Amino acid sequence: MRILTPLLRSALFVPLLSVLMVKASSAQDLVKVAPEHTKILLENDQVRVIEVWVKPGEKVGMHSHPAHILYLLTPGKMKTSFPDGKTAERELKAGDTVWNEPVTHANENVGTAEIRALVIELKGSQAAPPPLAPEKK
Repeated sequence: MRILTPLLRSALFVPLLSVLMVKASSAQDLVKVAPEHTKILLENDQVRVIEVWVKPGEKVGMHSHPAHILYLLTPGKMKTSFPDGKTAERELKAGDTVWNEPVTHANENVGTAEIRALVIELKGSQAAPPPLAPEKK
């Protein structure tokens, strides 16, 4: 019986670990992680524009973005959690426009009002700004 117990544990652990790894790797896209909080407004080979809304107390699970711009439609207070366990809280103002490098994080609305924003994700070569042309004299 003692020999079967470790074998049984192993037989159950490996498939469970596989499921968790697949879920973690496939659950990176914001729209797939939080379809109840997002709507794609525009998508082509260069950019994806996503409308996001998060009510007070609601959370958006761990997801990733390429380089992107965040434009706040409404004010609010957001707590951001990173894979390494670090967190940050910030007050958001309507009209704030923020450039962000690629990131993986989760969000929680810790304020008292719904937060609405646009996330503009850059794709491919558009993910980095083009080099500046030399000045003509």
